[in-house]
Amino acid sequence: MLDASEDVMGVITERIEERFQMPLADLLRAVEAAPQANPEAATVVHWYGLLAETQQALDTVEDALVEALGTQPGDVLDDPVMELAHQVNAAVASRDGRAMVVKYLLDPNAPGKRGPGVWRGAAPAARRAPALPTSPPTLPSVHNTAVRGVTR
Repeated sequence: MLDASEDVMGVITERIEERFQMPLADLLRAVEAAPQANPEAATVVHWYGLLAETQQALDTVEDALVEALGTQPGDVLDDPVMELAHQVNAAVASRDGRAMVVKYLLDPNAPGKRGPGVWRGAAPAARRAPALPTSPPTLPSVHNTAVRGVTR
């Protein structure tokens, strides 16, 4: 049975290999040899490297937490164990954030990206119109405004 960390890395590795149509190891070598050849691949490889580093840090702190939990007497956790638990939570958040970046980079239809000359969503003419009225507002005339309690 795979644990969650192997599953995250495995799924992302598969998506990278599918996107670039080559094994990850080959892609890593190709980007290292010629990073300018494909800027998109270089960016994905960079973020994948950050993701892998974070996953390794998460694995290390999880192992330390499991070990510390094994030595805890009773149900109350002491401060060092709680600190390890907080480190695990922070590492999970960091890993998940970096995984989201890699997934975004791999998705050509992600929000904020556009395909070859085509915007997703509304037609181009509809997007060119201003979102709000651009004419200046009409201000009420001072002479026509009645103020409560004041007679003229």
